[in-house]
Amino acid sequence: MAERLAPGDPAPDFTLPDDAGGSVSLSDFRGKRVIVYFYPAAMTPGCTTQACDFSDSLEALQAEDTEVVGISPDGPAKLAKFRERDGLTITLLSDEDKSVMTAWGAYGEKKLYGKVVEGVIRSTLVVGPDGVVTHARYNVKATGHVARIRRDLGI
Repeated sequence: MAERLAPGDPAPDFTLPDDAGGSVSLSDFRGKRVIVYFYPAAMTPGCTTQACDFSDSLEALQAEDTEVVGISPDGPAKLAKFRERDGLTITLLSDEDKSVMTAWGAYGEKKLYGKVVEGVIRSTLVVGPDGVVTHARYNVKATGHVARIRRDLGI
């Protein structure tokens, strides 16, 4: 099982392709707080709920110098369709080889319908302006999660 990150840990840097053909690095957000969340699959009900909740909250989060990055194993073309279909405004990144998910503890063994399987662990981490993890939540529920993160951050 992948090692999970905890508050106080340095956030592993990454550079991943986005849905528009560019690339985004965690270091691009240095000096700001960034919410990095991992989700199993674009355009599924839970992942859509979570992405839409983050998009709906983005203006309030950005007003508090906080950005949002969603990472899934989907390819950039599927992420572009996800953005278009649901009017998403957050940054969507593709981790097709799951190396970033593994480094962040968001890929590994999990229970799915009572069975132990290997897959993406729905997780949300908050990285401070200095690149250090301030909040780490694993096995989160999609519904209501964004409201909880906002409460935790006082936003």
